Amino acid sequence: MKKYLATFSMAILSSSVMASIPIYQPIGSSTVLGGYANRQSLITSLANPAAPYLMTNIESFRVGFLGPLSLGYETGEISDLNDKVDELEGILDRKDYSAGEAAAAKERAEAIINEIGDTAYVKFSGSVQVPFMPIIYKTRNRGAFMLDASASLVSRASVLADDISVVGSDLSSDTSLYVKRATDYRFGLGYSQVVGRPVSGALILGGRVNVHNIALNKKLSVLTDESDDADDGFGDFLLERKNVETGVSLDLGAIWAAPNYQLGASLANVNEPEFDFGELGNCSGLSGSDLISCNASVRLSDEGKLELKETYKMKSQLTLDAAVMSTNQNWSLAGSYDVNSVADPVGDKYQWKVISLSYFSDNLLFPGIRVGYRKNHAGSKLSYATVGATLFRRLDFDLAYGLEKFSDGDGGTLPRSLYFSVGYGFAF
Repeated sequence: MKKYLATFSMAILSSSVMASIPIYQPIGSSTVLGGYANRQSLITSLANPAAPYLMTNIESFRVGFLGPLSLGYETGEISDLNDKVDELEGILDRKDYSAGEAAAAKERAEAIINEIGDTAYVKFSGSVQVPFMPIIYKTRNRGAFMLDASASLVSRASVLADDISVVGSDLSSDTSLYVKRATDYRFGLGYSQVVGRPVSGALILGGRVNVHNIALNKKLSVLTDESDDADDGFGDFLLERKNVETGVSLDLGAIWAAPNYQLGASLANVNEPEFDFGELGNCSGLSGSDLISCNASVRLSDEGKLELKETYKMKSQLTLDAAVMSTNQNWSLAGSYDVNSVADPVGDKYQWKVISLSYFSDNLLFPGIRVGYRKNHAGSKLSYATVGATLFRRLDFDLAYGLEKFSDGDGGTLPRSLYFSVGYGFAF
């Protein structure tokens, strides 16, 4: 199993830099600020379709420059995983069990598989903006247009546990490494405008149409398959882009902007488009490791442990945000909350709560700083301490450090999840 996990890690790390802001993952200064749109940070205009109006002056352009590039990982509760895998491989590889030994070995192997199958997964994600994106232009009639283009990647490897049977003096099992992967090349066109100025504030409404070119794939690799082509086929799968579909999603947003506070609401994926994964289980014409994996897929599907045909539905999500701030938004105390949870393409659920305190400096030599806390109230339910800095009013670094830990097997601990983002933009 370890060889497959190593192949997975290396392939994802080499391809993730090729991978905009999926609603289920943070990016840029939004890592700390969440759904709050702050005019001092252009990338926060992606969080709410009404936000572009706030980002520039009348009859003026504002553009990004490079990035942000965001990378992250997440793991299950896999303390001492290597030791457990070593023990499991030793049990399954042995070929000379007596009848009594085989029964005891089967019981121990099933205990390990059940534990690994419930807790072990490794997940990587990456996203990047196309250079100079987003581009915002506000017209004389106070309407703001926005163009955006980006790409994102998410991949997840987990253990799919199978029963163990005794065959003669051997143990047999189709326990497998199960990998799901999605890449999304997205182009967005948005518009926002003030629709009313009652009392001391302004109501801004906006919408955005996103065109997705998304590839969804999955693969099963049987752990006991020692064929020479197993590693090559697995690596090729992680680097390929097949089964590509195109679809359109619609986002809507509203912001109430006042001199010293701001309220926002956004609804992503209003129309809830659907995309199909590449189907497993067609074994005709296959041989070697591909045939072994395909036969295992069919059998595991018959037992209700695997879906051969799967659809990803880009479900809608409502996000609310609020902030108190200085008039120029240099200082702000903000929070945002996802009202409902949604699943990402590989099946993990997200429902973020974010709290942040930020300061954006007008002094070229004094850095802007931001700190905060975010928690996922669905799925993994992981929590993060977040911190970010803006240097020279242009260079952004942001980090979300997971507060839950796991043992690395060498006596140390590591965060179960970590997100890092870096980008360079033009000062407002």
